[in-house]
Amino acid sequence: MFSITVRDHIMIAHSFHGEVFGPAQRLHGATFLVDATFRREQLDEDNIVVDIGLATQELGAVVGELNYRNLDNEPDFAGINTSTEYLAKVIADRLAERIHKGALGEGAKGIAKVAVALHESHIAWASYERDL
Repeated sequence: MFSITVRDHIMIAHSFHGEVFGPAQRLHGATFLVDATFRREQLDEDNIVVDIGLATQELGAVVGELNYRNLDNEPDFAGINTSTEYLAKVIADRLAERIHKGALGEGAKGIAKVAVALHESHIAWASYERDL
């Protein structure tokens, strides 16, 4: 399996519901380093997984929809614990939508999987991988 990874970051505010979250139940900020990995069995006719520039641009657009937002105030996240794991899935799903709509070019139709990792720090991160 071939892959490429592009990187961006987001800064959000949110809070959690449930005793398991301790002090994180209060409103707090988080800055995530975001890695999006695109995987495919065979390279396209240009011998690439996907155009890195387009992948970077589309990841930027997806995280731009979340950046500098209080997720507690966003209708898409009403009543949802926006954990790191959950946000990795949201970003992966939004990237998958863009791939299906052709935003990453014709060659991107051969992408088999997309994975997103959100790094909370240099020692902790969460990820989500999905088929396309």
